[in-house]
Amino acid sequence: MIHQDPSPEPLNIEDPVGRLPEEWQTALAALGERPFRAKQLFRWLHQRAEFDPEKMSDLSVPFRARLTEAGVAAPFQVESVHESKDGTRKLVLVAKDGARVESVIIPMTELSDADAGAAPSDDEEEPLAAKSRVTLCISTQYGCAMGCVFCASGQAGLVRGLRASEIVSQVYLAKRYLRPDEQLGNLVYMGMGEPLHHYEQTVRSVRLLTHPEGLGMSPRRITISTVGLIPGIERLGRDFSGKIGLAVSVHAPNDETRDKIIPMNRRYPVAELMRALRAYPLPKRRRITIEYTLIDGVNDTPGHARELAAILRGIPSKINLIPMNPITASELQAPKSEAVRQFQDILANAGYSCFVRTRRGDEVAAACGQLAMADDLVRKKREREELRSLARKP
Repeated sequence: MIHQDPSPEPLNIEDPVGRLPEEWQTALAALGERPFRAKQLFRWLHQRAEFDPEKMSDLSVPFRARLTEAGVAAPFQVESVHESKDGTRKLVLVAKDGARVESVIIPMTELSDADAGAAPSDDEEEPLAAKSRVTLCISTQYGCAMGCVFCASGQAGLVRGLRASEIVSQVYLAKRYLRPDEQLGNLVYMGMGEPLHHYEQTVRSVRLLTHPEGLGMSPRRITISTVGLIPGIERLGRDFSGKIGLAVSVHAPNDETRDKIIPMNRRYPVAELMRALRAYPLPKRRRITIEYTLIDGVNDTPGHARELAAILRGIPSKINLIPMNPITASELQAPKSEAVRQFQDILANAGYSCFVRTRRGDEVAAACGQLAMADDLVRKKREREELRSLARKP
């Protein structure tokens, strides 16, 4: 009678590419694998960005088969890359379930450093090597639930959150599209979705990206943007002692205006948001980035500028003014150039570091969500037009 060896016990672990080394060690120990295998595997995934177990040459063949069975594979495939004249590259990525998200590679200038929330003057780390630096903007959700009226993702609505593996894989895939003279300088969670609405997976992705056995990115070069979810801001401050950069989409200095363009303001009004920002545990020489999208005739008057200067008093901050990118789902328009200049002058005269974000990648629709959710945006616009048509009928 021939005795066959039993089949190897399957490796059951959720979101395998999104696991930390200690979690791998626990899972592998149950299968009789030696502890060092956990670090080996983590390095393949997060240091070398290799998602194909068959190419992990120093792992045994049976172990590689278990990894394949457990679902270790690339979370996203690059569907398309769109490059603009200024060097901005937008990657449209697609998951197995059809979810499409965007990441944007932005060549860094002095002003784009300021956009990233981690300008060199704010950073206590040693400077990066003498290469051209880029900022990478990544997404945390497929769509967004916040409903901001000027945002393509918000107007399309939330489909689902991204797993930590899908968030970090955007970084690893984007690095493949860097030129030989470029290196990743800053990482900003400013793409599709609200990172603090998806807190657990967002933070897990940060821990993966900063882990010394993986990419080992400095937390000081990472900025998380939020529309103002106060519980998430407070938790982020506690979890990372303020070492993660914070960018806040303020966009209006009072509740009356902000309610109209950011629905979440009704839950977390301006005064409460300012209190949360004052309490955020900033390290020395760091500042909170205040993002302010200027919309023609809505929030771009001199009065709005003076109000903004008043509510930010006492908060270590720098202000990014962002002329609105018109989107398919909205009739709102970009501000006049004179209004932008006047707004900036008022803030600068009030003592604030204030930058106007240069429009990058316009010809590749670089505003988050414009490509990945194009069909959803067209559908939303059609629905609005149909409702207007019905309203006009007698």
